[in-house]
Amino acid sequence: MKGKQRPQDYGGQAVLEGVMMRSREAMAIAVRRTDGSVRVKHEEVTPISKKHKWMGWPFIRGSVSMVMMMSLGMKVLTTSADMAGIDDEEPSKFEKWLAQKLGTGVDKIVMGLAVVLAVALSMGLFVLLPNLPAKAMSDAGWSLLAVNLVSGLIRIIILMAYLYLTGKIPDMRRIFQYHGAEHKTIYCYENGLPLTVENAQKFSTLHPRCGTSFLLITFIFSIIFYSVIDVAVLSLTGFDLGQNYLPRILTRLLLLPVVAGISYELLKGLAHAETPLTRALRWPGMQLQRLTTRPPTDKMCEVAIEALKAVLHGLPEGERTEDGIVVLPGEPDPVQAEPQPA
Repeated sequence: MKGKQRPQDYGGQAVLEGVMMRSREAMAIAVRRTDGSVRVKHEEVTPISKKHKWMGWPFIRGSVSMVMMMSLGMKVLTTSADMAGIDDEEPSKFEKWLAQKLGTGVDKIVMGLAVVLAVALSMGLFVLLPNLPAKAMSDAGWSLLAVNLVSGLIRIIILMAYLYLTGKIPDMRRIFQYHGAEHKTIYCYENGLPLTVENAQKFSTLHPRCGTSFLLITFIFSIIFYSVIDVAVLSLTGFDLGQNYLPRILTRLLLLPVVAGISYELLKGLAHAETPLTRALRWPGMQLQRLTTRPPTDKMCEVAIEALKAVLHGLPEGERTEDGIVVLPGEPDPVQAEPQPA
């Protein structure tokens, strides 16, 4: 007799003036415009594991999920900007010239450049920079474990500093508030309560399945994993990765999908188990979320709830735009940015 199947997880992402929610079969984005109206978009999703079954296998799905979420993240940010009216202004002459020369829209060009810059910045901050002191420490007689521990701590400190400074930017603080609204809404649904602002606001902004926790788990696990790899390479070949910067960097990059895959399984396991040990192990990641979430306003929770409702039940009734977005009437958020050109 098969055991009872665990209900699927719902998750999401904070976007510009709104929230994206997703299930295995659907995705919805809800944003609030400066006139107070909430715009909701819904689309069906075909999991990549249905097209390629092996991509859903344990220890592989984590690295696949990481790549897919990076791509999806940029897409929904662009979509939310369009829905919120942030990009309604007329393109400049330079933007029109660039689009004409490259044969594509300015938004696609900007999104492509943003992805390239984001990847380059991530590699520089979290791979290249933390490994710079490795040779000096190895020359000083430090063990491979100690070298990897210091490199890992540098990586974690850079991550915390980056998130802290990002949170000082006013626009990012609002996104972090919507991140908190996403978590509160998911908690409300998972606890079987009606999806109302009052119910959602009772819950914490810290959630065990958050991507912030995934980052910290990945960083911590990488210290152990790469230490084992370095010792194995030294024992089998006599080659010291602590003494050779470029081979050390290459091993980190090549094995990153393996680290991400295992870390993803650890995140899932810790999130769905309620024991003193699992609560203790996920506590650091939960605390790191204090840098990426903020208490949301009631208006923000309203938006997150509309996004989750659309994922669960489809688009609500209401006025529809030509591209199928539903426009729900509402009151402006008093702290939202000044109105953008219509």
